[in-house]
Amino acid sequence: MPAKPIVAATDGSEESLRAVDWAAREAVLRGAPLRIVSAPGLLPRMIADHEKEQYDTVTDAISKSSDRALQAASERAAKAAPGLLIDADHLSGAPADAVTQSGSGALMLVVGSRGVGAFTALILGSVSRYAATHAPCPVVIVREAPEAARRQVGIGIGDLEHAEVPLTFAFEEAALRKASLIAVHAWHTPESDISRAGQALATPGLQDMEEKATAKLEQVLNDWQARYPDVPVHHDVVRGHPGRALIGLSARSDLVVIGRQAVHHGPGSVINALLSHAHGPVATVPTA
Repeated sequence: MPAKPIVAATDGSEESLRAVDWAAREAVLRGAPLRIVSAPGLLPRMIADHEKEQYDTVTDAISKSSDRALQAASERAAKAAPGLLIDADHLSGAPADAVTQSGSGALMLVVGSRGVGAFTALILGSVSRYAATHAPCPVVIVREAPEAARRQVGIGIGDLEHAEVPLTFAFEEAALRKASLIAVHAWHTPESDISRAGQALATPGLQDMEEKATAKLEQVLNDWQARYPDVPVHHDVVRGHPGRALIGLSARSDLVVIGRQAVHHGPGSVINALLSHAHGPVATVPTA
């Protein structure tokens, strides 16, 4: 049975090529093939009427641009990982759906944080955010790639009851990199309570809740460390906005992992803040 590939989307921009570099190195770590895809950014009207003569020239130009993007990305991947098995494919249809569904059956989908210019940004700008919350596989958004390995993988855990899949992903990444893992659970005080925050945080009830959350987090991590004994594990329960805590974590980690359950059921600004301001690659992982 063929090995599941790692899929990387490109539009030829430098941001997408950095994502291809990251995906190629990840493929080597996992012993997986790399599939590079490109979705021509046809506007809705052009998708519907692309066979009409008045659009042939524009469509051809976009297709040629996609060809160049795939060629450049394939050459970049081959340079980053000599000997890596690389495949390159054009995608059809609306870019958001095409890129997102290209992750079906993949180990992960890797995208850049944005494209080049307002038009091609459709491929790796808003599309990368759509894929981050809708793809059927883990999605890694590469904003910046650390110049030197930090030997640490971070994971933000919002729901301790639904963290199994993201924890598996994070521990595997740490094991592959021979890195440590740090788990962060952040407490967020609602804005309506800000005026009473100082008093509320000092109450015995909240302190008891924090101690219970810390104990639960330790128990969960102990169970996982038994499965990955070679991965050093640390944890931190912090008071503050989860997005802010994870952005700080990204500044000292090779990769930050967050469960997609947290994306859908937690504060909407968490994933947006992280994707907009992270200092390194971010992985969103389906929890189911």
